[in-house]
Amino acid sequence: MKRWIQRARPAGEALQSLVDGLAEELGRSVVLDDPLVRMICTSRHFGDEDGVRVRTLLQGIADDEIIRYVLSRGVARWTRPGHLDGRDDLGLRPRYCVPVRERGHLLGILIVVAGEGDLGAAEIEAIARVSRAVAVEMYAERLASGADEERTRELVNRLVGPDAAQRCETRRQLLDDGLLPAGPHVVVTTVTVSGVRGPSGQVEVALRGALEPFRQTRTAHGLFAIEQDRAVLVQVFEREPTDADLEPQSRGIVRSLETFLERGATTVVGVGGRQADLADAWISHDQARVAARAARRLPRLGGIGDWERLGEHAVLLQLPDTALDDSLVPRPLRRLLDGGGNARLEETLRCFLENAGSVPRTAEALEVHRTSLYYRLRQIQEITGLDLDDGGHRLVLHLGLRLWDLLRFPTGRPA
Repeated sequence: MKRWIQRARPAGEALQSLVDGLAEELGRSVVLDDPLVRMICTSRHFGDEDGVRVRTLLQGIADDEIIRYVLSRGVARWTRPGHLDGRDDLGLRPRYCVPVRERGHLLGILIVVAGEGDLGAAEIEAIARVSRAVAVEMYAERLASGADEERTRELVNRLVGPDAAQRCETRRQLLDDGLLPAGPHVVVTTVTVSGVRGPSGQVEVALRGALEPFRQTRTAHGLFAIEQDRAVLVQVFEREPTDADLEPQSRGIVRSLETFLERGATTVVGVGGRQADLADAWISHDQARVAARAARRLPRLGGIGDWERLGEHAVLLQLPDTALDDSLVPRPLRRLLDGGGNARLEETLRCFLENAGSVPRTAEALEVHRTSLYYRLRQIQEITGLDLDDGGHRLVLHLGLRLWDLLRFPTGRPA
């Protein structure tokens, strides 16, 4: 049996040696972080450790609040070294930060525990010298990993693409290379980010950081492909995933992107239906795209749509955006919705339909007397001209309300 493993991200010996050597030369703590302020390697302490450094070493990653603070100061956009102010409330001493760049790419951040004015000219030159050496090492690693990422992106895109022959061949390659098992439970998740100001590569780095934890979990094996501001995650679960598995995962992705990206960014996650084999991953992918459309149009979903929980919206959202317009809302319902001052009647109609036309349950839910409810229902019938005792008429109104909900808010970029 093949052993399904996640590729590790160990710090190279050369990088560790450079960080340790610089720390000994300076007599100060030094850490090398990736562009998302996640630790790659670190030196020993020199009596200058603070609460942030200790917690990061114990946890293996900085607190979200620390990451947000560092990124909010624009360190990932710096083109030259600078000082990061300390924060007593966070337990953070000042740092001297050097963006490690090569050929326009931000590869990492070299950080020295030091306040402004604490470093002499010789120390700053030593940091610059080591930073250049670190950039060379990290760029070599980037080139090596870039080829793997490109191949993975191609495989994932072909697996969920429109060409049936390519899907079949890609499935075989994934199995032969031991990248994914065939089944028994396959789920595809799409992630899209919008509203980000700054370098285009910033979103790709953030998406990679948010999705990396799901390459392998206790119950699933995954691969993902990133294209600028969007990503596709294919996972094969050992047991059928439940809402308790997938909802926290989706919220974790959103939370990570909120940490890695500046305010104003909007994340939409679509979760596809559960399929039995990689051969049907494309079906889950198409369903995930529909779920993402629902997440854009329905604020109550909080930016996360799950095909298995869409209900009738899964059918309505098969309509293209060009067809999904106000003309689909039944005219009788429009008379009620456009009448002005009918918010109470709209609420009553929604409650009545959600309770399968039961007067007792509707009155209880609305906390009104049945006499008052009957009066409102008569008003609705008079305005719409429809009979609420007629199942077909109730269906027209119910579907009309669902369409109305989809049309009330901006759609954003199509999924």
